[in-house]
Amino acid sequence: MARRPGIFGPPASWPAQDLIAFSAEFDEALVLAAYAEGVFPMPLHSSGFGQMGWWSPMRRGVLLPDALRTTRSLRKSAKHYTTTVDAAFTQVLERCADPSRPYGWIDDDIRRVYTALFEAGHVHSVETWDAAGRLVGGLYGVCLGGLFAGESMFHDPVYGRDASKVALVALVDLLDDEHAEERIVDVQWQTEHLASLGVIEVEREEYLGLLAEALAAPPPAWPVREGEHA
Repeated sequence: MARRPGIFGPPASWPAQDLIAFSAEFDEALVLAAYAEGVFPMPLHSSGFGQMGWWSPMRRGVLLPDALRTTRSLRKSAKHYTTTVDAAFTQVLERCADPSRPYGWIDDDIRRVYTALFEAGHVHSVETWDAAGRLVGGLYGVCLGGLFAGESMFHDPVYGRDASKVALVALVDLLDDEHAEERIVDVQWQTEHLASLGVIEVEREEYLGLLAEALAAPPPAWPVREGEHA
């Protein structure tokens, strides 16, 4: 069945580059529609446009839940942490948005829209805590059906060397049920670090096929929220 063109038009009309569009408009409805079409936002801070960029990489980084690689050292390290879900989204977002991080891209618009999407139940976070109760790692992303679109992750370089990896393991554990084969974790671009964890690259067209299957799958059973940690 052919894909129906959405707000970004038919994929065959997209440019043969990662950046496919930009806009002055940016809100929750547009973000959700974009993910459903295989597109995600990232601000064009250094372009001079002062607008939001919309991206669909020619080669997409994808983690299939059953493909996660965990080393013996990571499994050993994980025993020293605890993880939670949706317990400290604001803190995770702020740590991911730390301006001292290289290539920082999370601006006030991203904070505003993704916080609203979290409150609406479309965005989720996974937190990693050390034995002293410190938030030492985490990640957040958008969930639509069986798609988890990872947006950003962080770890504390002093107290949480493997903490972001532990958060990813916890996320995959959550996705690992009878519908796991239909789900995907979209990480946008593959890096050497992510490749070591089992992330592969797929062509844009293949990704859109995987996305269609994932969107038709049910979401995982996210825990009931009980309020954020202070």
